[in-house]
Amino acid sequence: MPTSLAEARNNATDDLDLTVIDEFRKSSDILDRLTFDNTVNPTGGGDTLTYGYRRLITQANADFRPLNTEYTPAEVQTQRYTVDLTPLGGSFRIDRVISRIGPAASGAVALNMSQKIKASRAKFADAVINGDKGTETAGFDGLSKILTGTDTEYLPLANGVATGYLDWTSIGDKAAALAAQRHIDAWLASMDDTPDVIYGNAKTLAIFKTVAAWTDQLDKGTDAFGRPVTSYNGIPLIDLKSKAGSNAPVIGLVTRDPDGAGGGANVSGLGDLYAIRYGLDGFHGASVASVPLVQTWLPDFNSSGAVKLGEVEMGPLAPVLKATRAAAVLRNIKSV
Repeated sequence: MPTSLAEARNNATDDLDLTVIDEFRKSSDILDRLTFDNTVNPTGGGDTLTYGYRRLITQANADFRPLNTEYTPAEVQTQRYTVDLTPLGGSFRIDRVISRIGPAASGAVALNMSQKIKASRAKFADAVINGDKGTETAGFDGLSKILTGTDTEYLPLANGVATGYLDWTSIGDKAAALAAQRHIDAWLASMDDTPDVIYGNAKTLAIFKTVAAWTDQLDKGTDAFGRPVTSYNGIPLIDLKSKAGSNAPVIGLVTRDPDGAGGGANVSGLGDLYAIRYGLDGFHGASVASVPLVQTWLPDFNSSGAVKLGEVEMGPLAPVLKATRAAAVLRNIKSV
């Protein structure tokens, strides 16, 4: 049965598990939105958990049929993919001496647990966008790699911009903003439906919001936790913030040659935006059947040993893009 962190919270019986799940949800927009298809069942004694699926790569069509004629058969095309599920989390150690100093023990556990949660959600967000099994074999391929070369990778060079990048840094009137909006709407139109969210970094999103404000498409509201959210035409704009153990943004600014073999040189300060439609027929998660999505192990200060181990873990899990057009990337936005 498909589940989510919100539903996993309802099934948790331990107060600590409830707190940990809430922290994962509040600190990660991706994890809060993901629905997990918990159907993977390890069999055969192997050490690999694999989720197999067919990715929809073409869309179905429909036609009117004159009487006494037949429809022209046309089938959608799919391609088989697999992804290996992997656990995500971390551990920490606390000396038993601290357990004797009143509330310091619980404070140390809470601090380490919260920091492991923060690192885990940042690592997951980083892998969802930038993951590459070619360089991190225990992880999975992210959207940047998956969407490269697809119909939902929007390249300015292929859409009438000779320089190969969109420079919105100096937009100061509605006419310029409307010209920028045409690229935004063309990018979003490449998807199979309206996305649930647009992800970026703080600098790229700031420029994007300027365009949205000039074109009267900027909305403001709150999320499920009461925090303010800015939206473009009803689509939330979310900053994925920093990578685990680093101040570098998950969706970083890069230096590229945006016009490829053209006469231009490398351009610095280029950012990308990602739009995602969540759902079991779009972008979702995969997890193991009959295994909690989140588990915690507290240090046992009642047994022998000077230093005690605590752990927090999600999964095993992996993200799944079941329909290519359920996600799209807008490349090469000049952001500084």
